[in-house]
Amino acid sequence: MIKNVVREVALASAMALAAAGAPAIARADDGRQRYPLTSPDLPAAADTAWPGGTIALDIDATDIARGLYRVTETIPLPPGTRRLSLLLPDWLPGSHGPDNSPAELVDLRFTVDGKPAPWRRDPVETSAFHIDLPEGAATLTARFVHTSPLQPGEGRVTMTDAMLNLKWEHMSLYPTGHAVSRIPVRPSVTLPAGWTPATALPGLVRQGNRASWAATDYATLIDSPIFAGANYRRFDLGRSVTIDAFADVPAYLALDPANLEKLRRLVSESTAVFGPLPAGRYQFLVALTNQLGDIGLEHLASSEDAIEPGSFIDWAGTDWDHNTLPHELVHAWNGKYRRPAGLATPDYRTPMQDDLLWVYEGQTQFWGLVLAVRSGVQRKDTVLGAIAQRAAGLAASAGRGWRPLIDTTYDPIIANRKPKPYGSLARGEDYYWEGALIWLEADQLIRTGTKGARGLDDFARAFFAPGQGDGRLSTYTFDDVTAALNAVYPYDWATFLRQRIEQPGQGAPYAGIERGGYRLVWRDVPNSYEQALMTRQGALYLTHSLGMELNREGVVTSVMWDGPAFNAGLVTGAQILGIDGTAWSAEAMKAAITRAKSAPAPIQFVVQRGNRILNVAVDYHGGLRWPWLEPAVGNGESGIDKLFQPRTK
Repeated sequence: MIKNVVREVALASAMALAAAGAPAIARADDGRQRYPLTSPDLPAAADTAWPGGTIALDIDATDIARGLYRVTETIPLPPGTRRLSLLLPDWLPGSHGPDNSPAELVDLRFTVDGKPAPWRRDPVETSAFHIDLPEGAATLTARFVHTSPLQPGEGRVTMTDAMLNLKWEHMSLYPTGHAVSRIPVRPSVTLPAGWTPATALPGLVRQGNRASWAATDYATLIDSPIFAGANYRRFDLGRSVTIDAFADVPAYLALDPANLEKLRRLVSESTAVFGPLPAGRYQFLVALTNQLGDIGLEHLASSEDAIEPGSFIDWAGTDWDHNTLPHELVHAWNGKYRRPAGLATPDYRTPMQDDLLWVYEGQTQFWGLVLAVRSGVQRKDTVLGAIAQRAAGLAASAGRGWRPLIDTTYDPIIANRKPKPYGSLARGEDYYWEGALIWLEADQLIRTGTKGARGLDDFARAFFAPGQGDGRLSTYTFDDVTAALNAVYPYDWATFLRQRIEQPGQGAPYAGIERGGYRLVWRDVPNSYEQALMTRQGALYLTHSLGMELNREGVVTSVMWDGPAFNAGLVTGAQILGIDGTAWSAEAMKAAITRAKSAPAPIQFVVQRGNRILNVAVDYHGGLRWPWLEPAVGNGESGIDKLFQPRTK
């Protein structure tokens, strides 16, 4: 009886949706409901040009007090068009999944040849909008507001009183049915008075505080974000590469010549590995800020990076944060010019296939570390510390027992990059760092097998070097990767890679470290990289002792599955109030762990969880443990040392 009522209600709902113009719920032969995954009202993207002419996209970004971008988009219509469907970009390159926020598009209004036009949102694909057009319609104009989040809890802040990060995908719509690379658009932006824009878009024309650029295609537009601000400085790095830097205050823009030279060496070391820049030029778009939201995103001819405000003026003190620029520069070749075939989608509606992210991101992570050391942008001990921390963390992850590395490549889709209650069991986007460690092992195998004559440099130059520097996309598959590796050094690379990425239960990912002449050891003080992170975050990492991390107030922020803290019942959100009769402090915690090495009794905690006060005993006696890398034998030059050697003078 209940089943029949539910069936009747569902059928009535489907009929109501159909009557409203929505796609009806399909029904299989067995009578079970089939819900549509895509809207039948939206055609798939074809490799055809948009026939209506060049779209004009104009954005007023002057309302920095309220964080508003006011958009006017004018779309010339093909003759005879009676209906148009427009999409907000959803599956975004570099995000590896659906990563837009339609909720921030508000006050949407359409006019056709100056007269108001009704619209409706697609009930299945809710980033799409349908507009019925009268006979003879020539021009459709969309006006709306994109509301930048004002607080981090609302999303990523993109506008402050000193700078903005304009991302075209948040404030533009595109017509369905065509490849985005074949939709022409002419962009313009009105900025606050006195602000300077920087973008990889060509053809800048300034008229007062209005900036416009030459007509381009929609794919290039989306790949060319803008940073703009009141405090701006450009640095020339040579080889048609610049840093366009924006800061909260002008003092942050002072860059010592010696450190500028390191960034210039980063460019020369990168081109020594990969060959010419795919687009023939490159701009680091850099925000030195703690006001704008965090970002590190790759583009073909630019990066999009928010880094520590004091990165330029306190170079040594922010060394831990210097890997962002090397990483994003590598993506110009690996990810933008050469891209896994499953990520080369024709539009921003077609779902991406992320299974080769261990190449896209993993090898980029590897080269970002190597090039940082080769150029001097980051100290060698910092990079070794980062490798130690990440390798040890991966080894301790309980999730390795059930989840293969390749499955973590889908995390940007299935988890949408949100925090997880038990990350060590769930695993996260491990393809970055474990991918890097796999590529380190591959490099050392090649070096050993060729007696030092070849390495992963040879693979990178052959695989990623662009042909003509025109930036045209070149895709690759797993077989392409293994074939290129075999051309450098014959080996069973397919088995090597599949074992490491497809099989769960892999051991600690230390093989590349050990083949490279280093070993992971444990000390009772953190390495320089981990100490810098803890200082920056006000955190205490006890991952490899008590099996948890805490913030400066003693609140548990992470718990290792099946570790001492977990087994004692501690969870994220619990707050440590007291330790062995002493009030919480990081120093009191470390002292208690040290005492417990020579005492049989558990460490006693007073814990607040919600509105309850609990006494929790943690039975741990292994002392403080932080990972380090050290040379395995003697003082000779190891494989990793050789890998880190500069390739240019």
